Amino acid sequence: MTTALITGITGQDGSYLTELLIGKGYAVHGVVRRSSIIDRQRIDHLTRDPAIYHKQLFLHYCDLNDITTLRRILNKVQPDEFYHLAGQSHVGLSFEIPESTCEFTAMATLRILEVLRDMDQVPRFLTTGSSEIFGAAAESPQTEWTAMRPTSPYGVAKSFAVNITRVYREAFGMFACTAICYNHESERRSPNFVTRKISRAVAAIAAGGVETLKLGNLDVWRDWGYAPEYVDAMWRMLQADQPEDLIVATGILTSLEQFLDAAFAHAGLSWRDHVEIDQRLIRPSEPQRLVGDPSRAARTIGWHARTSAVELARKLVTADRLLPEQELVAV
Repeated sequence: MTTALITGITGQDGSYLTELLIGKGYAVHGVVRRSSIIDRQRIDHLTRDPAIYHKQLFLHYCDLNDITTLRRILNKVQPDEFYHLAGQSHVGLSFEIPESTCEFTAMATLRILEVLRDMDQVPRFLTTGSSEIFGAAAESPQTEWTAMRPTSPYGVAKSFAVNITRVYREAFGMFACTAICYNHESERRSPNFVTRKISRAVAAIAAGGVETLKLGNLDVWRDWGYAPEYVDAMWRMLQADQPEDLIVATGILTSLEQFLDAAFAHAGLSWRDHVEIDQRLIRPSEPQRLVGDPSRAARTIGWHARTSAVELARKLVTADRLLPEQELVAV
């Protein structure tokens, strides 16, 4: 039985990756933080299944700045694969908490790599990058060789993580790589991300609960994909003969207005009747057009995105319209 260890197992990507690996017969170990509030709803269906929990799925308490505990877990588990998915992942929030964003997104990656390279049997390692590393990109679409020009603390932290992973790969011969993931959303995305904020608002408006959705800059273009497909790319990267960083994206540029059109139209509404611009929600610096070139991922690991941004918008609205009305809050 192949063994994997995942940080960020309770997050969107971590939960989908866990399902994927369990389906492939893996033993999956997840690192979770001990806190006064236990929020594991994305993996509750797995931890409540006696055929899975403590048989294929195991959870361990550890903060990523606690190197001693992390080393102890690694020595006990001896994973074949290590997926580092944890970190502060909200771009807008990174302007308000830049130090903790860099601590948990950049420095945690370095700490993990340091522990891994001292192991007798070094597991294959993957961390996630972001389109935000390119920020004010000088070319479009962006490739694995596009210069990094981040425009947010989050983008800077991810740039560090991508580069330090490459350095450890080249300097120490580790199987270490980065999935440079462009925006990928799902029904498990937190409502404080704009795509889910939109879909929840559409559901609430359609149900007659609210009338207005407040957003910031609408002149934003992104490469939006579907998260379950992106974790498949992560797994494929660790099965490759050689480690390399790859762009994981749809290759299709979609504007926020187009996403709004698709989401509201799916409920028979027009976003122009309900969306208001709130200047407080406009970020200090905002990349305008980020779209990835996924051709190398197609050639090397046979991966292709299948869900478009328009299809994604419809998926999210469909899911949110099934939620109880008391959960439908337009942020």
